[in-house]
Amino acid sequence: MRLISYAAASGDRLGVEATLDRIWSSRALGAGLPRTMAELLAGEETALAALRSAARSAEATGLPGDVDPARRIAPVPRPGKVVAVGLNYRDHVEEQGGRARLPERPMLFAKFPTSVVGDGATVEWDPGLTSEVDLEAELAVVIGRTARRVSEAEALDHVLGYTCVNDVSARDLQMRDKQFVRAKSLDTFCPMGPALVTRDEIRDPGALEVRSFVNDEPMQSSNTSNLIFSVPHLVSFCSQAFTLEPGDVICTGTPSGVGYFRDPKVLLGSGDVMTVEIEGIGRLANPCREVRAG
Repeated sequence: MRLISYAAASGDRLGVEATLDRIWSSRALGAGLPRTMAELLAGEETALAALRSAARSAEATGLPGDVDPARRIAPVPRPGKVVAVGLNYRDHVEEQGGRARLPERPMLFAKFPTSVVGDGATVEWDPGLTSEVDLEAELAVVIGRTARRVSEAEALDHVLGYTCVNDVSARDLQMRDKQFVRAKSLDTFCPMGPALVTRDEIRDPGALEVRSFVNDEPMQSSNTSNLIFSVPHLVSFCSQAFTLEPGDVICTGTPSGVGYFRDPKVLLGSGDVMTVEIEGIGRLANPCREVRAG
C-alpha cells in the first residue's frame, strides 16, 4: 500500500495512492479509519489492516480519487526523530579522496524535523549563510512500532515502510562546523516522499536501485545492496542506544556521485530541480531557490 499525507483546511490528512493521479482520502474509504498519519501510527497493525482492507475494496469497485495530487506533503509531516547515517556506501567514502575512512560502526547524526518538506516543495536557503548546497539521495525507513533493544532478526517487524529522502547539505557549513547537524537541518533541507510504501510491498530493502538527478542530468546511481550497514542492522543499532518510536525516520546514507566531490563541483542554485528516484517507491522532485534574508 502507498500512503500519502496531504494538506487540507483542517490540517494534514491521510490518503492512499492507487495511481499517481488517483488518491483516496481515508475519509472516502470509510468511517472509523485513521484520518492522519499520526492516527495510523498510533493504531499500529490494527489501523493499518483496516485501511488496507478498505483500499482493496475501493480498488475492486473502482472508487474515484478525491485528493488533488498537488496537495501532497511529506508522508510523515513531522517525525519525532530524523536519524541520519553518514558514510554508509563504500563508494561515497572513496569519492571523498582521503577525507573519510570506512566506518567500523554506523555514524549517526540528526536532521531536525523542521527540515522536512514534501514532494514538489521548494528547497530554500540564504546565500549569505551557505553557497555550497548539494543533494544526497537516500532510502528512508519509517518506524511503525516502538523499538527498544531489538535484534537484527526482529528489526523489520518494527518498520512501517519506506520512502525517499533527499539529505540536502550545506557543504561549506558542514566542513566549517566539522559536524553535520546545522549543515543538514536548514529549513526545507529534508524533502521526503512522494509516498510511504508499506513494508509488505518492498520484498528486500537491500536490493533497490537508487538514483538522483539535477535538471534531469544523472548524478548518483547505485543500489541499496551496496549499503555497508543494512536496514535491519541500522534499526537494531539505533534501538540499542535510544527508543525508536512510530513515525521516526532513519535515512540510510547516500552513494557516490554527489556534486561537492566532483571535479569541478556541481552545486545547486536558484532554478535547479533535484530529483531522487528509488525503485518501488517513486520520484521525489524539488525545485531550489536562494532567498536572501532581510
